[in-house]
Amino acid sequence: MLEKKDIDLEKVVLIGIVTKEQDEETSKEYLDELEFLTYTAGGDVIKRFTQKLDMPNPKTFIGSGKMNDVQEFVKKNDIGTVIFDDELSPAQERNISKILNCKILDRTNLILDIFAQRAQTSYARTQVELAQCQYLLPRLKGMWTHLERQKGGIGMRGPGETEIETDRRIVRDKISLLKAKIKTIDKQMAVQRGNRGKLVRVALVGYTNVGKSTLMNVISKSKVFAENKLFATLDTTVRKVVIGNLPFLISDTVGFIRKLPTQLVESFKSTLDEVREADLLLHVVDISHSNFEEHIESVNQILDEIESKDKPTIMVFNKIDAYQAEPYDEEDLIVERTKANYSIQEWKQTWMSKIGDNALFISALNKENLDDFKKRVYKEVREIHVTRFPYNHFLYPDVEDIE
Repeated sequence: MLEKKDIDLEKVVLIGIVTKEQDEETSKEYLDELEFLTYTAGGDVIKRFTQKLDMPNPKTFIGSGKMNDVQEFVKKNDIGTVIFDDELSPAQERNISKILNCKILDRTNLILDIFAQRAQTSYARTQVELAQCQYLLPRLKGMWTHLERQKGGIGMRGPGETEIETDRRIVRDKISLLKAKIKTIDKQMAVQRGNRGKLVRVALVGYTNVGKSTLMNVISKSKVFAENKLFATLDTTVRKVVIGNLPFLISDTVGFIRKLPTQLVESFKSTLDEVREADLLLHVVDISHSNFEEHIESVNQILDEIESKDKPTIMVFNKIDAYQAEPYDEEDLIVERTKANYSIQEWKQTWMSKIGDNALFISALNKENLDDFKKRVYKEVREIHVTRFPYNHFLYPDVEDIE
């Protein structure tokens, strides 16, 4: 269970659906993640509602009967916010707001809100603001009360149209300004990256909250912000690390997530230049999470989008201290054995065996197996460095000789 230390958390209801593409187990997993997102944003989930549908209702996302149940619960329990697990269309958002008469958010809006809270640098804030403006533009009609004059009829002509067009123009102009600002910062950051010389670059990538920042702190002996919340790190951090006597650069990047809003992927693509220009990727995975294989697929999909999927990669399975296989009775013929019953040793015999020595199992928090981790990273970085500077090979010992 999540600890709720704050006394002023917003009371929230979550809503998800079960479809042919998204079965009950998957829906529950997504809602678990949505609850963690809500907690990260400062909300307290009071109840979840799910409904089986062939496809979402185009008007209200869920059916009228289920909507009545939600409406009754919201009124009785003084709920301030209702969050839907999928992105709502502008029309759905307006219709639901009128029925429930409270704040309506979808997964995209929630993630944007967390990013806005977590952005520390001017660059990250600019990227988040751009994503928010792009999300807001088609929803302007439902966002501000003065736009209700858009309705037709006596006394409703003229000014309403002028107002909404003015608002849209303001947001479009803002988007253009933000894109220009990001382009300027991109040029400055490209110069900074160029000034780092030809040191080998290593990038930590992975799903959000898998322990990338904790690992960064351990191997670079720095103090990057790390917290058991989603998207603790938004701003890319670069540190110089020395293993043996070999220096290289390591960067900690924003975590990925399923159903990542399109606006954020677009606006943060420039931040992910650190990944794009890296010589080696350390793909960190939380092996203690029940759906870590799906997390790996989500990360690979985004790496593919930013043309970085084929880079040399070491899979780092973190949080082995927290991994617990579900108990299984070998003599129970009724209960089918699943991957949830695998020990870590059994996992190593699956598809992970094909990765060979590019699969590492560590606990960054408890510093387990970190010597093996450092030696494997050293070996890979040394090979890249020697390829780049062939006359320097005698300066750096083989991996067997480093302490």
